[in-house]
Amino acid sequence: MAGAALWLVTAALVPGGGASAKDLVIHAGRFIDGTGAAPRQKVSILVTDDRITAIQPGFVTPAGAEVVELADKTVLPGLIDTHDHITAGWHAGDPIRNTVTRSDFEDAIEATLFTRNTLLAGFTSVRDCGANTQVVVALKKSIEGGVVPGPRMWVAGAALGPTGGHGDPVNGLRAEFADIPHIADNVIDSPESARLAVRQLKREGVDLIKIMPSGGVMSIGDDPRHQLMTDEEIKAVIDTAHALGMKVAAHAHGKEAIDHTIALGVDSIEHGSYADAGSYKLFKQYGTYLVPTMLVGERVYQRAKEHPEQLNPSTAEKALQIAPLLRRNLHDAYAAGVKIAFGTDTFGLSKHGENAQEFALLVGAGMTPMDAIRTATGNAADLLGSAEVGTLQAGRYADIIAVDGDPLADVKALENVGFVMKGGAVVKSGGKPLI
Repeated sequence: MAGAALWLVTAALVPGGGASAKDLVIHAGRFIDGTGAAPRQKVSILVTDDRITAIQPGFVTPAGAEVVELADKTVLPGLIDTHDHITAGWHAGDPIRNTVTRSDFEDAIEATLFTRNTLLAGFTSVRDCGANTQVVVALKKSIEGGVVPGPRMWVAGAALGPTGGHGDPVNGLRAEFADIPHIADNVIDSPESARLAVRQLKREGVDLIKIMPSGGVMSIGDDPRHQLMTDEEIKAVIDTAHALGMKVAAHAHGKEAIDHTIALGVDSIEHGSYADAGSYKLFKQYGTYLVPTMLVGERVYQRAKEHPEQLNPSTAEKALQIAPLLRRNLHDAYAAGVKIAFGTDTFGLSKHGENAQEFALLVGAGMTPMDAIRTATGNAADLLGSAEVGTLQAGRYADIIAVDGDPLADVKALENVGFVMKGGAVVKSGGKPLI
């Protein structure tokens, strides 16, 4: 096993390694494929280079194949977090001071640790929903080129929103900060500026667009219940992004922003706090995903109760209101049959690598463990628009994890991933990192 792991890590992470084709077989004691199908016992997963080539019943060993023995483990697809901020880390103290003293270079360097920790936690793919565009695109390219280890990344770059809305970096600061060149390049206040911003982001290398049609929690002064982008601005973003082959994720707490943005064609609603029965009908009518972000809600709620001084002005009050709504909303949306994808909104209130703590919150709000797992596998891949990740099937990337125990009996088993393979490369085995 050690020899196979070393070869696979070297072949996958060293650019231009030039290694010949390598065959591998994984013996999975319990097999969950990510489609929602019932688990199977004693299954063999055949891998050549970075792809799954076959799934076979029983433990088979093709001639010449290296064997990875996971007969006493539960084997699943690599997990997907569809709402991450992998370049961001929480820094205790005054958040406004951090905003005006920390540089994007510091964030970029720290992010190389965050990507490694996320991958080792079993998250082999992430959708980054808002970051400095140059930093996050460069990080994605560095992972693809084998420069640094990390998950596959779908990145939005700078999130787009209106003056004074969630995402306006000048909120709460002196007016002079608005005159600093490029500090608020992501602010849009007309359909024309929205179209231009989307096209520029596409040119800079993003995979999707993130918009802020409602107020938020972590921002200063805005109200999560209010729709702050006009319908015309929202439509301009969505139409332009879709014309360029990109999906759109919408940060939306208030019902008006949720309902209007769904009807205008958005692909996912992030948070969705004030959604109601009418909203759920729209989710189902348009096939829109809900990404409920339970973990960040719980963590900001704790911070607001215990250390409100470590939050932006007005944030603590909003956090105490929103967290209970997130739990209620997920319960009701799930009961109504809304499509749900896994997303943590990790940016440092929880650590990068703790993403799997979201599962227990999903189950606690009423989801079955299998459906919770599906949010981070098949459903998440569907939201990404990828037919290459998310499920264990022939032709897909060999992104595979294993845990002790049965996550269908105790979903917290997913918080301790002992084996991680990304694209045929074993990066963690026996609970020990190989990168």
